[in-house]
Amino acid sequence: MDVDAVVAGLSLAEKASLCRGSGFWHTQAIERAGIPRVMVTDGPHGLRKQPGDADHVGLSGSVPATCFPTASALASSFDTDLLYRVGEALGRECRAEQVGVLLGPGVNIKRSPLCGRNFEYFSEDPLVAGVLAAAAVRGVQSQGVGTSLKHFAANNQETDRLRVSADVDERTLREIYLPAFERVVTEAQPWTVMCSYNKINGTYASQHHWLLTEVLRDEWGFEGMVVSDWGAVADRVAALAAGLDLEMPPNLQTSDAQIIEAVQSGALDEAVLDTAVTRVLNLVDRTTTDKGDPLDLEAHHALARAAARDCLVLLRNDDTILPLTPEPGSTLAVIGEFARTPRYQGAGSSQVNPTKVETALDELTRAAEGVTVAFAAGFGLGTTADDESLAQEAVELASRAHTVVAFLGLPASDESEGFDRDHLDLPASQTALVVRLVAANPRLVVVLANGSAIRLDGWEHHAKAVLETWLGGQAAGGAIADVLLGTANPSGRLAETLPLRLEDNPSYLNFPGDSGHVRYGEGVFVGYRGYDALAREVSYPFGHGLSYTTFEYADLVVEQTGSHAAGDLAISVKCNVTNTGQRAGKEVVQLYVGAPDASVARPIRELKSFAKVDLAPGETTQVELMLGSRDLSYWSELHHRWVLEAGRFDLAVGASSRDLRLTTSLDVDTPPVAAPLDDSSSLQEWLADPIGGPLLLASIGASDAGTPNGVLGDAELLQVIGNFPLRRLCAFPGMVVDNKTLDGLLEQLGAQR
Repeated sequence: MDVDAVVAGLSLAEKASLCRGSGFWHTQAIERAGIPRVMVTDGPHGLRKQPGDADHVGLSGSVPATCFPTASALASSFDTDLLYRVGEALGRECRAEQVGVLLGPGVNIKRSPLCGRNFEYFSEDPLVAGVLAAAAVRGVQSQGVGTSLKHFAANNQETDRLRVSADVDERTLREIYLPAFERVVTEAQPWTVMCSYNKINGTYASQHHWLLTEVLRDEWGFEGMVVSDWGAVADRVAALAAGLDLEMPPNLQTSDAQIIEAVQSGALDEAVLDTAVTRVLNLVDRTTTDKGDPLDLEAHHALARAAARDCLVLLRNDDTILPLTPEPGSTLAVIGEFARTPRYQGAGSSQVNPTKVETALDELTRAAEGVTVAFAAGFGLGTTADDESLAQEAVELASRAHTVVAFLGLPASDESEGFDRDHLDLPASQTALVVRLVAANPRLVVVLANGSAIRLDGWEHHAKAVLETWLGGQAAGGAIADVLLGTANPSGRLAETLPLRLEDNPSYLNFPGDSGHVRYGEGVFVGYRGYDALAREVSYPFGHGLSYTTFEYADLVVEQTGSHAAGDLAISVKCNVTNTGQRAGKEVVQLYVGAPDASVARPIRELKSFAKVDLAPGETTQVELMLGSRDLSYWSELHHRWVLEAGRFDLAVGASSRDLRLTTSLDVDTPPVAAPLDDSSSLQEWLADPIGGPLLLASIGASDAGTPNGVLGDAELLQVIGNFPLRRLCAFPGMVVDNKTLDGLLEQLGAQR
């Protein structure tokens, strides 16, 4: 398609129609111009295509598709290659169904564990979210199918999600909530980006010019199309002017009429409309009607099982009770309704109609040779009238079993798109059952199914082992059996902190806000950054996960080349990692950086690089992790850019944010960064400035020691009035500096900068 020629031949009404969909899942077609429609569907962990007309909210009746692990699970793999392969499979299924764009992945940060949609998001850490999502996007788009990076931006709750204003400072946006989007855009160029429902500092994301144009396109170089979340457009003309190209679902007639009237009245430059239409047509032009090779859904199911295995996080394993080695002829008690009625995905727009579903009960029964696998429900899904009789049955079974595996988790009604959770607790019927089970049999293993962090404190010490499975997709049951029985070695690591209490979470006092506003008062201290800064104990730290083998770290070597000033600063961090156990296993090597000399409040440590390595018993490999200037910098609101300060940086390599095996520090030299000076800058800021300080001292005179003459040379007085803006001091008698002197200083300063 010659897009420019097509745009030139369209009428104003046709152009307006192309900036909204033709229905719930399709773009607008214009047959006379040879413009076909393109179908988009929900993801992100599985195709959710609705054949025919959608229901009124687009949630029911989707075609069968492979349900892969949700993002909360996939993030725990820390495996970019795995994310790419899952993306490839998603792309193949979309192409087979002639879907042009899969609406995902979601990279919103897990600010609070209460967010009802956390199962769709990767992490509390922007590096993990960005690196893994970029791999998934590359995988999907390798199949000629687009992705839609969402929800842009600061969409971290479901409460009042279509209207709430996320009130957040720019530094926090730049360091926490935007970097994952930035990485995916700059490294993978998703075909589309989806704006979020909420406002950001009072302006809807759908009509936020700074966000959609200045940052996304001008700074990051985004080349694709911006689409609204479904129902996110409040003002179609304002959204178009801000950079939102496609409105979904269409507000038929109304939006068209508003755009046409705005162009005809001169309120909207038609060139802005032409740009949006060009982006829509570029998307249409790059989609294909070729269905690709025939699908191998069995292979996709096998990939889903392999993916789920790598996502499982072994939280504890006292007395090495896992992997299970039950005595021949003994009974393995499988307790908990989730073992036969699995919870493997979340509810809402991402809900997939799976091609098949494995249950842990069936898979354990099939694989546990020489033992009797007996089942008791133990509890109902949610609180039921039968809970006491179910618990009694489970306790009786536990008392005669060799080992007990209890499947616990959050019921589906506890977490979904559309609402937030109000607590972190498992149902009381489940935690009470744990106490009774361990009294009957101390060999207790707990398997968890949940989409986001839960509270373990108060009950988990009763269990010898706890296996976190998240929402692991349609093949999670087989993956769980593989790990429990030892045919697979767990290698997942926590991509979010598991706190002792909800009240310990850094966002607790500000979530979910009220009166139409949510204040991001914790700033950059989100997740482990906040727990560490407050020295709060946690149940399990970010990055934690056990293995059936052990790993040793040694021989840390740090090499610094280039310089920040020259733009080529590179820091190589190398160490040797050895599998010191008897089994093959995978380790996630994590590099954290701290800046103790910073002039602004910075986290004690931040994850800046990671790598997953697969080692045979006794095998050693050297892992190299790289850092650049950006990894050492913070976003300065004074300078409106990334700033790297000279000084000491602490480097730590380890197996979690609180299991740091190797540490060192290095000094980074870079020219000082002066704060912008004006007449509201303080006396201390003027004296400290490399240009302003000498100008000021030359004007008022200075001693041989470089201190100001007169009263300003009094150290005690300088301490008292040093934080006064210089213009204010002009009104004080005897301060040497007057308004005329200051005006002259500002003129000289402007000439030298």
